[in-house]
Amino acid sequence: MTKKILAALAASAALSSPLAAQIAPEKVAALRDAALKDDLAWDITEGLTTEIGPRQAGSEAEARARDWAVEKLKALGFQNVHIETFDVPWWERGDASAEITAPFPQSLTLAALGNSAATPAKGLSAEVIGFDSMAALEAADPATIKGKIVFVTHRMQPAQDGSPYGPVGQIRRAGPSVASKKGAVAILIRSIGTDHHRVPHTGVQAWTDGAKPIPALALANPDADQLERVLKRGKPVTIALTVTARMAGTRKSGNVIADVPGRDPNAGIVLVGGHLDSWDLGTGAIDDASGVAITTAAAKRIMDAGQPLRTIRVVWFGSEEIGLFGGAAYARAHAKEKHALAAESDFGADRVWRFSTAVKPEALPAMKPIAEALAPLGIVTNRKNGEAGGSDTDDLQRSGVPMVSLNQDGTRYFDLHHTADDTLDKIDPEQLRQNVAAWTTLLAITANDPTEYGPVTPPRE
Repeated sequence: MTKKILAALAASAALSSPLAAQIAPEKVAALRDAALKDDLAWDITEGLTTEIGPRQAGSEAEARARDWAVEKLKALGFQNVHIETFDVPWWERGDASAEITAPFPQSLTLAALGNSAATPAKGLSAEVIGFDSMAALEAADPATIKGKIVFVTHRMQPAQDGSPYGPVGQIRRAGPSVASKKGAVAILIRSIGTDHHRVPHTGVQAWTDGAKPIPALALANPDADQLERVLKRGKPVTIALTVTARMAGTRKSGNVIADVPGRDPNAGIVLVGGHLDSWDLGTGAIDDASGVAITTAAAKRIMDAGQPLRTIRVVWFGSEEIGLFGGAAYARAHAKEKHALAAESDFGADRVWRFSTAVKPEALPAMKPIAEALAPLGIVTNRKNGEAGGSDTDDLQRSGVPMVSLNQDGTRYFDLHHTADDTLDKIDPEQLRQNVAAWTTLLAITANDPTEYGPVTPPRE
């Protein structure tokens, strides 16, 4: 048999496969609707949060989670399953306690922020100075702050798109360094959250050049309310702090990578995933066991339906919470590979409500079939191109890789984010299945469409 005949037969087989290029809308709909009855994402989320639990970046638990992920992905039938390791700084939370000693003695509920320093072994006691915003702290005279404990409050409102997190989150991310440079001995912030529970929200912050590490902690929101009321009484307020957090060298972290090999190696990779690590206070169910579970379940459904045109790559990124280390490591290691598209699930497990894009203008017509197939799930389309992306895929996006986002409803996300309340019971199985259906729809189309979605220029800053 001649090579020409073999090539013709191969082409015919590809076009008759369940997932041929330019997949038929009725096949997409069938895959989408079947996913609404699929509980694989629940099984993965339940397994990871039960058998591993909290997965702090660089911890032994995160290492066990990588091994767990490899075993799970291989059992599901993915190919090229492996771990790519990298080093990360290791921070130990230790213990933290605080008490108002004057004028109204009482304890406070709080948690150390990532990279917080410790107090002296016997603790520290100092007067508190309060600010109602990051801008007020930045504008303050250092002479009024030197030797004091800074307290910064705010009011973060819930929003479906989670947009308040960006500006309000600067209080956590940058506030400690600003306070340190102005001479504060410690900083307390109102938790970056929208809840009213006596459960503090942790999160990372990084010391900028010239900032001496100081104790940096987040008060539970009711305790922040209490401290505000005490300060409003107009009397000097003193707080005693004891914090044993510390930096302790470096540890290994890593990304877990698995492929659904495509028919055409030159068609590029469609990358999906979430992050494997979590903060240590809860079990990391919404942030982000559900994200890796949703994208894995969707990729599994496409894999079982037939070989796609493009390779689908599932990445369970390591060490996202402490500074996006996994995303940066992946971008460096795979810079020479063609990525046709990337998307990340890292905003909980509530229903997807919007489809967003960041593709080259010429590729926008190819987004229309996706939007049409998502509409029966109650998903609207963001008409502004350029508003898609993810934390772990940020370095890829900066290099010009096109992005899409399936935006989840974030109305209650920041009630739970980075708290001890981030546990499996907060996930609604029905909404989780809707997520899998949406991601199945996205992958069914993009992994079988030869359209070049990028590069996107200029890259998003």
